Amino acid sequence: MTERRRRLPAWNTPVLTSVAPVVESARHVTVDTEAIDRVAGWMAYEDFDTPPSGPQFDVRYEDDDLIDWTMLNAALNFAFTDFETAERFDTTYLGKTWADSEAMYACFDRAITEGVPVLDGSWMAMVTRPELNAIFDGTIEIPMLDERVSILNEMGTALVDRYDGRFHTFVRGCEPAMYRDGNGLLERLIAEFPRFNDVSLFDGHEVQIHKLAQLGLWSLHRIGAVPLDDIAAMSAFADYIVPVALRAMGILSYTEELATTIDTRTMIPRDSAEEIELRASSLWATADLTEAVNVLRPDNMQLVIPQVDYRLWRAYHASFAPHHLTRTIMY
Repeated sequence: MTERRRRLPAWNTPVLTSVAPVVESARHVTVDTEAIDRVAGWMAYEDFDTPPSGPQFDVRYEDDDLIDWTMLNAALNFAFTDFETAERFDTTYLGKTWADSEAMYACFDRAITEGVPVLDGSWMAMVTRPELNAIFDGTIEIPMLDERVSILNEMGTALVDRYDGRFHTFVRGCEPAMYRDGNGLLERLIAEFPRFNDVSLFDGHEVQIHKLAQLGLWSLHRIGAVPLDDIAAMSAFADYIVPVALRAMGILSYTEELATTIDTRTMIPRDSAEEIELRASSLWATADLTEAVNVLRPDNMQLVIPQVDYRLWRAYHASFAPHHLTRTIMY
């Protein structure tokens, strides 16, 4: 890597330092740095949007409830398409059809208007499969429903035991940073809530990815609920869609075997070498792309990695291009 790609603070964080050995020894996925420079040459001049801030429905949340709502959704923001049928989870609410994660947001908003205390840890700790299935009333049963119940039960119990049943109590007790000598939000979130501890082992080396933890904190930062003073240390959010974008742009390339696996919608096991390489390479390439883009932008228009991540996700999340399939609660 050239020196101009080492300016972002994110390079020195546990996430990107842990993915570096994966990228360097990858056998299934290749990152093309020349393609990164080529894409940066036109992407740098785009207007970089940010996602809508906060809930887009009828309920109006006070600051603490907004934190609770954001972290509840971050914990369950995975697997919205049936792995066997490829049918997407949709729901109708307020006269409109919502899909994927937005469908989940709509379901929770609807539940709150009906008086269900979904933001309270005591409700999470005791919710049953039938109760959660009734909340997620949509075109199909939401995938991995049993896993979602388990996550809520475990998370709710921890909130009740230590934080008066509310996520905002936990968040307010942390430093407003991702990393702060063990008291940063990301550091404590992954330590105290196993649901967010998104790590894999690659040739005996621990790879820290923390997709949903970082996504939740990015949302809190973006809506102004908890401004993070080290937001430039945040990486991309390694999911199904970012690799699709990077592959379409020629930044990522795959072995013939892996390409066929993805294109035929064949499942890739969680924590397999292929899955870890896909996620690690996506994180590395998006960071490198952000660096290359920033070289071409004025000092007052520099980007952080999540902005580039959203640019990639926004353009490709509805693409017909196939993405890899892995049954996991982590993305």
